[in-house]
Amino acid sequence: MRTGSEPATARSALRARFWLSVWGLVWSVFGTAAFALVGRPGWAAACGVLWLVVTVDMAMILRHIRQGPHYQPGRDVPPYPPPESGPPFPGHHGTAIRDRLRHRHP
Repeated sequence: MRTGSEPATARSALRARFWLSVWGLVWSVFGTAAFALVGRPGWAAACGVLWLVVTVDMAMILRHIRQGPHYQPGRDVPPYPPPESGPPFPGHHGTAIRDRLRHRHP
């Protein structure tokens, strides 16, 4: 259930993703060069494709970092409205799961 505080507390892992993509870029370049030097064109091509994917991912990450924060609703915007109907299943009030967890067998 949404509490309404998500926009204020949300954090992005873009910088972590960027450094992971740098790590992947280094290894894919190394793999492409190493496999090309030892005469393994199939593996060199696979590393080259990975190099391309990592480069595109890094470009997208940098684009998102440069865009900066986006609009997030403030505290005056309420969370999702409650459902107009009752519980999702007749007779379901959330106690069955709680009771099952409480009465575990050893």
